[in-house]
Amino acid sequence: MSANPEPPDELTRKVPLQPLTSAKSNPLLRLPGLFFIGLYMLGLSAMVTSRVATHHAHPLYLVLAVLFLIAGFGLVLLFRWAWSLTLAAVFLPMSYCLWLMLRHAMPYEVGFVQILLNLLLFLYLVRPEVRAALR
Repeated sequence: MSANPEPPDELTRKVPLQPLTSAKSNPLLRLPGLFFIGLYMLGLSAMVTSRVATHHAHPLYLVLAVLFLIAGFGLVLLFRWAWSLTLAAVFLPMSYCLWLMLRHAMPYEVGFVQILLNLLLFLYLVRPEVRAALR
């Protein structure tokens, strides 16, 4: 038994399995929920715009539609300010649906589904891994 181990040959040398530029290093691919939440924000923007176009909402709501649109695109591009804007944009409809459900005669099934969806998105966004992935 020798005290000095043999030098490693070419076959046993440690080689990194994946380069740093692989798909696993892209935060949007590691956290696909960010992409889908961005699409959800774009859908909210389209919904608000259609409600204003059909005169079911005041034209001032177009400001919200623009903010939802900006938040959706910014979140897909991994901007931290878009995370904050999206967090507010998810929390506000959740609290608004709760208020409608408690104060007015909104159907409970519709209200619960919207509240639970927005609550799940809110809880996904406040995860430390999500905040660490943003620039």
